[in-house]
Amino acid sequence: MAKLTKRQKTILEMVESVEQPCSAVTAIEKLKEVSTAVSKFDETMECHMRLGINVKHAEQQVRSTTVLPAGTGKTVRVVVIAKGDKVKEAQEAGADFAGTEDIIEKIQGGWLEFDTLIATPDAMGMLGKLGKVLGPKGLMPNPKTGTVTFDIKKAVTDAKAGKVEFRADKQGMIHVPIGKMSFSVEDLEKNFFNLAEAVIKAKPSAAKGTYLKSVYLATTMGPGIQLDAKNLPAEVKDFVSK
Repeated sequence: MAKLTKRQKTILEMVESVEQPCSAVTAIEKLKEVSTAVSKFDETMECHMRLGINVKHAEQQVRSTTVLPAGTGKTVRVVVIAKGDKVKEAQEAGADFAGTEDIIEKIQGGWLEFDTLIATPDAMGMLGKLGKVLGPKGLMPNPKTGTVTFDIKKAVTDAKAGKVEFRADKQGMIHVPIGKMSFSVEDLEKNFFNLAEAVIKAKPSAAKGTYLKSVYLATTMGPGIQLDAKNLPAEVKDFVSK
């Protein structure tokens, strides 16, 4: 068995003091404490949820978005493909790049230096030839995520403000970064509970039985702490009502 490093021993000792599963508030406070004590860089807090859904059935797919109140801690580069006055609207809303054929040609040439691509519905027909490039990168605009819309101003503003997408994978798992460990505990709590509320609301009507199977919070290079998934809906409701 490999010998634990001093850092690993410190983390283990700090995490073992928490009785798991625990509340989200307790987990966030402890992870913040651990990261502050041992991390030499600004880690990211991640949320991992296992959902009680059958992903083989289309009616049980879980995919949506939410805006994290405290942002993501990273600068989001937004590109808009639109026609007419919507290009100017995108520029005024703060899009990093906005255009029509010129943007499409850049992407065809291999340019992918952006995080979010937004398009107006009347421009989507032009994006068909970019499917093989954008699809594998998860960058193809989609009405379900609010990236195909005529309300360009809102779409750009939300993306810049910390909009994140959550989507269940083939194992029914959701993995979402919810902020930097340099954030205050309060901001991390706001982001987590906002995400948790959105995931709970996204429960498919066809899903039966326990929806939140397991929930963990973890840091980039640190430990994972198990939350009390059964009590999480009540914890979310209590936090949101404050």
